[in-house]
Amino acid sequence: MPYPENLETAIEIEKMIRDNGAIPATIAILNGVIKIGLSSDELEMLANTKKNAGEILKASRRDIAYVVSGKLNAATTVSGTMICAALAGIRFFATGGIGGVHRGAGESFDISADLTELGKTEVAVISAGIKSILDIKATLEYLETLGVPVVGYRSNEFPAFYTRESGFKVDREFVNAKETASFLKAHWELGMNSGVLISNPIPEKYSYNKTEIDTAIEAALRKADENKIKGKEITPFLLKEIKEITGGKSLAANRELVFHNAKVAAEISGEYVKLYE
Repeated sequence: MPYPENLETAIEIEKMIRDNGAIPATIAILNGVIKIGLSSDELEMLANTKKNAGEILKASRRDIAYVVSGKLNAATTVSGTMICAALAGIRFFATGGIGGVHRGAGESFDISADLTELGKTEVAVISAGIKSILDIKATLEYLETLGVPVVGYRSNEFPAFYTRESGFKVDREFVNAKETASFLKAHWELGMNSGVLISNPIPEKYSYNKTEIDTAIEAALRKADENKIKGKEITPFLLKEIKEITGGKSLAANRELVFHNAKVAAEISGEYVKLYE
């Protein structure tokens, strides 16, 4: 998200988590130190990308040691955040959407490290599925290969970020936070040693029509191909293009789905804690 919407969103997310009975802990690496929970000044520094352009890296699993050893600053990807959360004993992580298998990965082998992290790090990731710019079918197949449960929260269809519809089903559907927490307790106590992807569809009020968003995505993909945008630059490029094509509506949808994920994550974590009281 652009500044200052990203900062406003981060602050609102933390408030929403507190209001739903949990403790927020926004994660980043600052001056080489993994920070579990950020001050308002630290949030501002991370969010203000215009002022701090070039000073804040993007840290996935492969980058964390480099950032720490070099005493650098970095925001963490889904995989990076999972690692830091697990080091601190945090089981629940709310985000927007996770990375996945990119379209054309049969030739490029472009597969997000988020997926392999889910296969080995014991954190529940609550998200609105994966961004619909990715290959949803291949992503779900890859998660199955890794043994990662993909469960739906009050929906049996895997969401596609901006829309509740993808045409693909989840492995299991849970109807409330208590049921979801019980499943997570059993999963980890059985020694499964993996994360769990909890797909939480964007609220219906903010969900895009699947045909409409697919059209915008296809237009953005064509432009990316024309401009030879590849690798780590592809996702931010596509999201920016989709925002412009939709007249900014995609940004509003992005905010709302993140708020919803934060609320659900807080509710599930609360029920999980009760199971050990």
